[in-house]
Amino acid sequence: MADLGHDVLGVDTDERKILALTEGQAPFYEPGLAELLLSTVRSGKLRFSTSVADAASFAEVHFICVGTPQLPGSFGADLSHIETVLQGLAPNLREDCLVVGKSTVPVGTATRLAARLAELAPPGISAHLAWNPEFLREGYAVEDTLRPDRLVVGATSAEDDAVLRKVYTPLLESGTPYITTDLPTAELTKVAANSFLATKISFINAMANVCEVAGADVVTLSEALGRDTRIGRRFLSAGLGFGGGCLGKDIRAFIARATELGVADSVHFLQQVDEINSGRRRRVVDIARELADGTFAGMNIAVLGAAFKPETDDVRDSPALTVAATIRAEGAAVRVHDPKAIENARLAVPDLDYADDVIKACEGADVVLHLTEWQEYRELDPAALRAVVRSPQIVDARNILPLRRWQEAGWTVRSMGAAVPS
Repeated sequence: MADLGHDVLGVDTDERKILALTEGQAPFYEPGLAELLLSTVRSGKLRFSTSVADAASFAEVHFICVGTPQLPGSFGADLSHIETVLQGLAPNLREDCLVVGKSTVPVGTATRLAARLAELAPPGISAHLAWNPEFLREGYAVEDTLRPDRLVVGATSAEDDAVLRKVYTPLLESGTPYITTDLPTAELTKVAANSFLATKISFINAMANVCEVAGADVVTLSEALGRDTRIGRRFLSAGLGFGGGCLGKDIRAFIARATELGVADSVHFLQQVDEINSGRRRRVVDIARELADGTFAGMNIAVLGAAFKPETDDVRDSPALTVAATIRAEGAAVRVHDPKAIENARLAVPDLDYADDVIKACEGADVVLHLTEWQEYRELDPAALRAVVRSPQIVDARNILPLRRWQEAGWTVRSMGAAVPS
């Protein structure tokens, strides 16, 4: 927003985070974020505070951008963070304003929150709620924010819609499609998009399971399917499956909300999508165990990748860490490398070993697992790596390594549903 020319105040309850942001230090790794943060802070367009009251008196438009994690012991979404922000903001408002939700929420949440906002606002203050879900991808968040492929706005009046059109004027002038709708449709747009992407990923992983027993090649199958314009190539790569803080918990929250609405049968397939995805992690463990002669006891396993995807240091629901921890629990010594996510991984799973470089991670390894598709792993020299391992065996769980090159260097290579070249 500051880069678009607005004066922006960012609020968070974490004082250390706010101090770092005020100094232009990004709290996590995201390509392009550090440079953008520093430039907007230095310009004076962006500043930070821990005070919701400061925000209430500062802005005409308030964006709520907090998380909606999965509830413990339930498929449902935890909306407490949104409710806390609203309860802190609304009573402190000093002028008419628009509050805009960005978070992923169960359909019907916005309507309830709109009534709560009006109830909590001081007498004489007109406070309306709109919903404007974000569709950014980790690793591409700056690009997706500054050059989105669409803007979706759920508004209850033409006046509220006009406010957001004004906020997004630079993007609209550059040709970004803008879709105005009601609150429930805006909420559903986000969860439906994530559900569709998760379904597409799990579909090709289900095909990978079939390919393995049928002697077929899922990589070629994906290419052939992707050439069909009705299907498309994106998100059609078989492998270890999806992770992160969004897809898994969002489809579960969708299942929970659909059940509450009495239409559980309509989204029952999402349960299978989730189960297929979890099964990919178990399959990698099984393949690694086969290469380890049936047991991990006394074995050294090298894991390449800790983040749930490349170009991020996010390890939430990381398939790589799930696999690493499972193998560690079965008795192996596991050493993990990642270009950006080592510190976060160490905090999440402290009983694993970690290495700052690939060679160190692979020293003495009986099996190497390629679990996060960082570009530097694609460019590894298999001959150099073979010189430090105990047994040249690798599982390419992302199906992107140049297999013939690894085989020519003397490696035994196993892939996820892909036929190994002879």
